[in-house]
Amino acid sequence: MEGDVMDKLEDMASVYEFDPITGNIPATKVEITVSCRNLLDKDTFSKSDPCETEVIDNTLNPDFVRKYILDYFFEEKQNLRFDLYDVDSKSPDLSKHDFLGQMFCTLGEIVGSPGSRLEKPLGGIPGKKCGTIILSAEELGNCRDSATMQFCANKLDKKDFFGKSDPFMVFYRSNEDGTFTICHKTEVVKNTLNPVWQSFTIPVRALCNGDYDRTIKVEVYDWDRDGSHDFIGEFTTSYRELARGQSQFNVYEVINPKKKMKKKKYVNSGTVSMALAAEHDWHSTVTSFDSPTGNPSQSTSLHYMNPYQLNAYAMALKAVGEIIQDYDSDKMFPALGFGAKLPPDGRVSHEFPLNGNMENPYCNGIQGILEAYHQSLKTVQLYGPTNFAPVVNHVARYAAAVQDGSQYFVLLIITDGVISDMAQTKEAIVNGAKLPMSIIIVGVGQAEFDAMVELDGDDIRISSRGKLAERDIVQFVPFRDYMDRTGNHVLSMARLAKDVLAEIPDQFISYMKSRGIKPNPAPPPYTPPGHTHHHTQI
Repeated sequence: MEGDVMDKLEDMASVYEFDPITGNIPATKVEITVSCRNLLDKDTFSKSDPCETEVIDNTLNPDFVRKYILDYFFEEKQNLRFDLYDVDSKSPDLSKHDFLGQMFCTLGEIVGSPGSRLEKPLGGIPGKKCGTIILSAEELGNCRDSATMQFCANKLDKKDFFGKSDPFMVFYRSNEDGTFTICHKTEVVKNTLNPVWQSFTIPVRALCNGDYDRTIKVEVYDWDRDGSHDFIGEFTTSYRELARGQSQFNVYEVINPKKKMKKKKYVNSGTVSMALAAEHDWHSTVTSFDSPTGNPSQSTSLHYMNPYQLNAYAMALKAVGEIIQDYDSDKMFPALGFGAKLPPDGRVSHEFPLNGNMENPYCNGIQGILEAYHQSLKTVQLYGPTNFAPVVNHVARYAAAVQDGSQYFVLLIITDGVISDMAQTKEAIVNGAKLPMSIIIVGVGQAEFDAMVELDGDDIRISSRGKLAERDIVQFVPFRDYMDRTGNHVLSMARLAKDVLAEIPDQFISYMKSRGIKPNPAPPPYTPPGHTHHHTQI
């Protein structure tokens, strides 16, 4: 929830309904380092002077000093292009310099590579080997760290006629434009002027956007049943101050500006002190993903193979798969279909390999899955009922075998929303919530997707036989929300992928936290063999 400073009592309804940390939280920041090896030698009398926003003299193996700091969004496809030139004069016009090569990649490819280090050949000059470019990504600290804090107050103003106050606090982070965004609300402590609130854990980025000196505003209110909560006062701080923990620096006077203006002898409306502070370091860089995908049956029109355009299933697979494949080291994906009669005997299967190979259901990249999907449509007969549980349990078996945090599994199900085994699927999801796995469901077609919304569990956590899922592992989106009126074109592939994938990093971290799995120490920085320092000129 974003909004201006809440200084009017009638605005408090929005605070009262606030669900913590649903505000617009910024990206992780990563720092990209660039090196090149075996560049083309374009200078007759000396080695090339490669340029990429920085000039390095006379070397074919440059290590550029300049770092690039980029906002990294796991759920978006962030395309990058690197061009290298041999600098022959001081002209800013690139056409005056020799082109040494270029490389295209995505930020996800770099982050998802082993050790977040991607090495790729440079291209762009036909018939020439242009050498290689090496890109390393390092997550800048504190983007995903979280902090645990506890506060207490002393001698707050009495606001209730018949009793003491019922105080609670609201925390806001400041935005670049001077507005404030709510980021945490404490519980209400009843009938006391000296409350001790429960400790809470919050991502540091939610408090301060990663800027330790940015203002954090805290307002103190007296809770009223009718929602017209009374303002007691406010104070400001910063994450740098809060991180000092329990000390004289973290005792704040609660000030009511109106009272201060009216009363000359006004001192304060009480004090708030920090009772506890601790930091936790949970980095989010994602390990390898395996993404089996289910392709369901029912409406043949949805599966219609138009030679000129992708059908809804293929479009959904391409939009989501192209982003998630960056985090899989070998780009080999098991792809499964469910709800079809298989040759030669026509038996019904809810767990069959799209490529027809029971021993090896893996397809090479998203293109390989699309090819296997189109091939399977020619060989199998689509047939109900549509059971989800077998394919969920299939992935759960993979996930159950690797629970040490080294792998995390994502099942992408593309479906028309018809489900014949709801109870069994719920049971499979509740069991899967204990494992390193997430499930993405993309609904295609015009059906009601009530069952899929229920499986999503955003409003009511999914349960089976009285057992609640220990974490939310399902994300559902209806594909039609992203299509134009004709139903033939996705209005924004990027928005679709963003909405589908947005919950995965937090689901990944929630599994690791629940199992007490800490990130591996960062690999040592890459040092090329025979590395020497070169004179650099920015």
